[in-house]
Amino acid sequence: MARPICRNGSSRALRSIFDTSRTNDAAVPTFLAPAFARRSPAQTSSFSTTSPCRSKIGRAPLSLPPEVTFTVMQMPSKGQGMNISRQEPESVAEITGPRGKMSVTIPPYMSIVGNEESRTQTLSVLDEKDKRQRTMWGTIRADLQNHILGVSEGHTAILRLVGVGYRATIEDKAVTKQPAYPGQKFVSLKVGYSHPIELGVPQGVTASTPQPTRILLEGVEKEVVMQFAAEIKQWRRPEPYKGKGIFVNDEQIKLKAKKIK
Repeated sequence: MARPICRNGSSRALRSIFDTSRTNDAAVPTFLAPAFARRSPAQTSSFSTTSPCRSKIGRAPLSLPPEVTFTVMQMPSKGQGMNISRQEPESVAEITGPRGKMSVTIPPYMSIVGNEESRTQTLSVLDEKDKRQRTMWGTIRADLQNHILGVSEGHTAILRLVGVGYRATIEDKAVTKQPAYPGQKFVSLKVGYSHPIELGVPQGVTASTPQPTRILLEGVEKEVVMQFAAEIKQWRRPEPYKGKGIFVNDEQIKLKAKKIK
């Protein structure tokens, strides 16, 4: 019969039970049996029996529209006497379409195989178990997909101005800012401040106002379009009590109840 364990946490009682369990399993109390059960090394070394996750985005093939050209160009190699950096790109993918031309740097451990019949491009990496390669696998594939869509159809962002007196206009000149490049236009916001807010439109982005409370941004590069939309939204972020603010695309917020003192 096992020794009783005191409530003050006697270490001797615990040691005796643990030593007895090694020689005689019958001496271990029923409620402690699962804790002292013998397990194989395979069961104790791994906490999960599922296979490691692989990149589902990276292995998906890229479909090319008929008007888009996809070219992979090899970078010129250095001489044998010069040190070659491990971070040096090995190839560059150039994507050309009716709206423009863009390029993406391909890491040395990644390769692209094209199929002319189905007009697809498939990416692969040297070691799928490597964490960095698996991460960049999906990232490069997503960048290529965004560029293919950008040079063929373009990226858009629609901003909605919700609030009393909120409106926006596109101006050729600004009072508070100087143009960063020739022909730059400016977005003028009236969103509750004592003065209008003027923001310069980035190069490569086209801004228009179909309605006084709508701003339409169009561009080839998705990152630039969404970054400029975020800068506009920063001047009047949506608030959860009255639902006022600047909303991007289909953005919605959950309204809160008014605070009652």
